[in-house]
Amino acid sequence: MDAFYASVEQRDDPTLRGRPVIVGGLGRRGVVATASYEARKFGVRSAMPTAEALRRCPDGVYLVPRMAVYQAVSAQIFEIFDEFTPQIEGLSLDEAFLDVTASQRALGTAWQLARQIKSRVSDRTGLPCTVGLAHNKLLAKLASELGKPDGLKRIDPAVAQALLAALPVERLWTVGKHTAAQLHAAGLVSVGDIQRVPHEQLQRVLGPRAATLKQLALGIDERAVECNRQEQSVGAEETVEEDLNDLAAAQALLMRLVERAAARLRHAGLQAGVVQLKLRTPPFHTETRQHRLQPPRADTGGLYREAQALLERWWHDQPKRKLRLLGVSLGVATEQRQAGLFDQLPQPEADDKLLASLEDRINARFGKEGLRRARGMSKGTEKQG
Repeated sequence: MDAFYASVEQRDDPTLRGRPVIVGGLGRRGVVATASYEARKFGVRSAMPTAEALRRCPDGVYLVPRMAVYQAVSAQIFEIFDEFTPQIEGLSLDEAFLDVTASQRALGTAWQLARQIKSRVSDRTGLPCTVGLAHNKLLAKLASELGKPDGLKRIDPAVAQALLAALPVERLWTVGKHTAAQLHAAGLVSVGDIQRVPHEQLQRVLGPRAATLKQLALGIDERAVECNRQEQSVGAEETVEEDLNDLAAAQALLMRLVERAAARLRHAGLQAGVVQLKLRTPPFHTETRQHRLQPPRADTGGLYREAQALLERWWHDQPKRKLRLLGVSLGVATEQRQAGLFDQLPQPEADDKLLASLEDRINARFGKEGLRRARGMSKGTEKQG
C-alpha cells in the first residue's frame, strides 16, 4: 500500500486530499508512522521524530493513528489477496508477498493477476497501491519500491542484474547502516560493485555473509513465500511525554500495554512462552528483561503479574528511576496446546482465564475500550508520545 495510514486518512476526510498528512505520535517525543507523498516532498519520512517533521513541514496536518480503522482496512485487502492465491506471506498491515505461480493456470498470466489485484484494491477500498511483479521475492519487492506511488512494475530476469547494478548498496535486502558503512569503507558503493568484486575480497569485508549478499546482488533469491508463518512475538510499547519517575505510573502504563498485547495474542489463538520488557531511560539507553513462562499462558492478569515482577526488579536496581519508553513483548510459545474443558487450574488462574474470555467478548461487542482494568487508568500517567 502507498503511505497506508495517511492514504486512509485522506480517503476518509476529502479535505485532506492533496495536503501533506503526517500520522504518528504527536507529543514532544513522538515519531512519524506514515507520511503522505505530499509530506515526503518536504523530506518527512517514517521513523523521523515528529519534532523534526514539524520543522520541515510546519503546515502539514498531523494526526494520531487510528489503528482499529487501519486493521479493518488491512483485513479487507488480505481478503482480496485470498481471491487470487492461498500463498500469502503478510509482512505487515500494508504489505505482503503473493505467490501466484499455480493461480495462472486458472486465472490468467501473472501480469494480468497483478493488474486485477491493483484494480480490486482500488475499487473496494478506495486506496492506491503499488504491485511489483518478479520471479523472486527480492526483485518483486524492489519492483514495488521502484513503481511507487500507485504503480504497477515488472522486473524480468533478463534485465534484473543490470537494473540492480545501478542501485546503491543500501537498496539490497539485509544491508543496513552498519553493513553499508563496511561496504563503503571498502569502496563498494553500488550493487554493481558487489556484482564485480571477487568473492574473496567481499568475504574479507563481510565474513560469512558475503556469499548471501553476492547472490542477492546478482538478483538470486531462493526464499519461498511462507504462507503459514506464525507470529514470533506480539507486543506494544509507548514513549511517554514526560519521563516516568513514579513506579505506580509505570505500572499503570504497563497494564495498558499488556492489555493490548494479550488481546492480540488471544485473537490469534496463541499463548505466550516468554514475557519481555523493553525499558529506555534518558537519553537513549535501552535495556531488556525477560522471563520464560511455564506453562505458557494468554490471560491478561497472569501476563501482567509476570511483567510487573520484571518491572519492579528493574526499578529497584536503578540509581536514577526514570523511564522515557516502556514496551512489552510476548514471545509466542512454540508448542500451542488447547486447554481442555476439564483441566484443573488453581482458582486464581481459572479466574484469570474466565476474565480474559469475558474481556474479549465485551470488547468485541463494544470496542477495545469497552472493558479496561482500573490499574491501567491510574491518575497522573502520561499520554502516548
